[in-house]
Amino acid sequence: MYSIAELKAGRTIVVDGDPYIITWNQFSKQGRQGGVMATKLKNLKTGNVIQKTFQGNDKLPPADTGYKKVQYLYDNGNAFTFMDLQTYDQFELSSDMIGDGAKYLIEGAEVDVLMFEDNPIGIQLPSTVNMKVIETPPGVKGDTATGGTKFAQLEGGLQVSVPLFINEGDIVKVNTDTGAYMERA
Repeated sequence: MYSIAELKAGRTIVVDGDPYIITWNQFSKQGRQGGVMATKLKNLKTGNVIQKTFQGNDKLPPADTGYKKVQYLYDNGNAFTFMDLQTYDQFELSSDMIGDGAKYLIEGAEVDVLMFEDNPIGIQLPSTVNMKVIETPPGVKGDTATGGTKFAQLEGGLQVSVPLFINEGDIVKVNTDTGAYMERA
C-alpha cells in the first residue's frame, strides 16, 4: 500500500477498481492540518484523465501492471488480434483500447501489451516504426530551392509529409509520438 508521500508521477495505483497512472502530483501542507497530495490520474483502460486529492492518512494499493511482448497478427474491423510470443496464445483488443496506435500497426510487428491482473488492456508502441510508402506524387527536380515536402500514404493508412525525394515503395521511419517523418530507412 502506498502512502500519499509515495505517490509520484509514473507510479500505477488502483482507484475504485481501475488501474491509473499518476501523470502529475503536488504535495501541500497547511498549518496544523495533515498533508494532502493533489494528483492527475490517467485511467489505463479508458485513457480518461481525472484530478483527485488524497488526504494524509489515505493508503492506495499499487496496480498489478506489467508489459508482455506480443506480435500483431491482423484486424477484423473493430478488434485487433495479437499473439503472445511465449505461449502462442491469441487474444483480441478492441479499437477503443488501441486508440490512435492502430495506424502504426503493421502485420507481424512486435509491440508491448500492457497487462493488468493478467488481462491485456492496451499497447505500447515503439518510439519509431518503419513503414512502406504506398502512394505519393512524384517529386519533380527543380520544384523548390530549399527542399520541399509532399504528402505520402503509408501502408497503415497513415498520411505523412515527406521530402520530395521519397518515392513509392520506399521504407520510411515515422515517430509514433508525433506521427512525423524522420528519415528514409
